[in-house]
Amino acid sequence: MTDDQLLRYSRHILLEEIGVEGQERIMAGHALVIGAGGLGSPVALYLGTAGVGWITLVDHDHVDLTNLQRQIAHDMARIGQPKAESARLGIAAINPEPRVTAITERMDAQGLDRLVPGADVVIDCTDNFSTRHAINAACVRHAKPLVSGAAIRFDGQISVYDVRDGASPCYACVFPQGDDFEETRCATLGVFAPLVGIVGATQAAEALKLLSGTGASLAGRLLMLDGRSMSWTEMRVPRNPHCTVCGSRPHHRA
Repeated sequence: MTDDQLLRYSRHILLEEIGVEGQERIMAGHALVIGAGGLGSPVALYLGTAGVGWITLVDHDHVDLTNLQRQIAHDMARIGQPKAESARLGIAAINPEPRVTAITERMDAQGLDRLVPGADVVIDCTDNFSTRHAINAACVRHAKPLVSGAAIRFDGQISVYDVRDGASPCYACVFPQGDDFEETRCATLGVFAPLVGIVGATQAAEALKLLSGTGASLAGRLLMLDGRSMSWTEMRVPRNPHCTVCGSRPHHRA
């Protein structure tokens, strides 16, 4: 670690739970961030400022004026640009050290199978069930920890799905895939601007804990936030042995 890095990351290094070794693990890590909008913005910026060595940002959308109410990685000058590229520039403006790859395409199973195996942690910052289930399935196939968050109106939720632990559920254990889900999007229902920041920052924290080997993750616990009263509720969520996605995986820590 260089003198500049020791200075830049000194506040992490001062934490005995992270220290030099934990920061070096962060700097050697690869985070795959899918979605560079409301949740993906704080995730990308915090992973970048923390010095994650390689960040892959995936988003097929472009920056729009309506995004700027909450998507803090973007600005007026980048309206019309791909969100993944805009977020890459946002990271570089704060910390030029991380290697940031911007991918401006919609993810499908084939694309996920190309990207997920090389990541140390996957952060789902998308806004629709079909994509979340595809990401989860890829993380189960390749045994990668998934940090998943969601926010709509004043309601947020976050958990970590890590099937390397036999007691930890996958996303489909908690939210079974079905045709009767009604998609709820902020374009029609609205979203409280700071809510995506709270949930996204929590996702970044969970990802950094996983990369550095610090603390206990949210695996097996679902946090739900009511932004109206600013109250958190925690729910224990076990593995579903009959889950069609992860139910056949062995129940032990890999």
